[in-house]
Amino acid sequence: MDIVLEVLDTFLFDYLYAAVLPTPASGLISQVSNVLNGNNSTLANGNGYAYSPSTKYFSLEPSKYAYMSSLPRDNMYRQAITLYLMTWIFGLIIYFIFATLSYVFIFDKATFNHPKYLKNQIRLEIKQTMQAMPVMATITVPFFLTEVRGYGKMYDSFDDAPFPMYNYLQFPLFILFTDFWIYWIHRGLHHPLIYKRLHKPHHKWIMPTPYASHAFHPLDGWSQSVPYHLFPFIFPLQKFAYVFLFVFINFWTILIHDGEYVANSPIINGAACHTYHHLFFSCNFGQYTTLWDRLGGSYRQPDADLFRRETKMGKEQWKKQAKEMEKIVKEVEGEDDRTYDEAETKKTL
Repeated sequence: MDIVLEVLDTFLFDYLYAAVLPTPASGLISQVSNVLNGNNSTLANGNGYAYSPSTKYFSLEPSKYAYMSSLPRDNMYRQAITLYLMTWIFGLIIYFIFATLSYVFIFDKATFNHPKYLKNQIRLEIKQTMQAMPVMATITVPFFLTEVRGYGKMYDSFDDAPFPMYNYLQFPLFILFTDFWIYWIHRGLHHPLIYKRLHKPHHKWIMPTPYASHAFHPLDGWSQSVPYHLFPFIFPLQKFAYVFLFVFINFWTILIHDGEYVANSPIINGAACHTYHHLFFSCNFGQYTTLWDRLGGSYRQPDADLFRRETKMGKEQWKKQAKEMEKIVKEVEGEDDRTYDEAETKKTL
């Protein structure tokens, strides 16, 4: 994440920190004078910061504002604040962009007519996400901060990989590692002592939309993200690969909630598999694959009817799903406290 920090500092946060937390006035005047006179070496000592590129593949020479804050770029507290804002605000930006694109171009709007679609569901999903994201960002920052300050196994140059093929193998290794641990964490969240306290808010959405992808209890969402953050402390991970995988996991989380059942695969845990998890609770805990569900005895293959457009949203399919879901909800939760949209004609948002 040091690459992301350098980009954000260069184009945004240097200006903000210089304005909100400037160096003492006398030092500021001296620094500006040095900049105007082209004496950056003296300037660099103004707040104790000396620029060092985060990667060998590009460098962004800091402006004078990088030296005009009492909190220099490499200050731990500044890094923590910036990482928090980045995780929270840019996390929401990624969420709204990808979820909205999925909703507009992929999501099957016939879902609104499903008997287990909730009243005002999309608004409720977004509200839950907005409440959860600041808290999840807070408890995620220690991982990012520890990594940025050099305690992980991140490497910059592709030549620094343990061996040449590792630059390619790190991607399937990341998928296998995180898929395995998320499976067990997710399955653990369904334990009766934990489910109602942490995981039930995400299972409020029986027929989820893309906006349900991040609609968790904060500790639930954070716990399922822990394997992602632990990976670079256990295995080497290239810096750009880390950024790519961070975006990918957010994108994938939205994809498995989009209601478009295209991945009729015995291997991929697609939207159909994950919809079954929301409907029937105790199956398909995996994130990317069905491997651990198969080995753990929790895999449930989606009906073939889900992959045919003329039958996936048929009333017979819905009736069958609703009947089984109602039985399972009584076993898992007791009384169903959801409010379903029972209007004859349901609005699309």
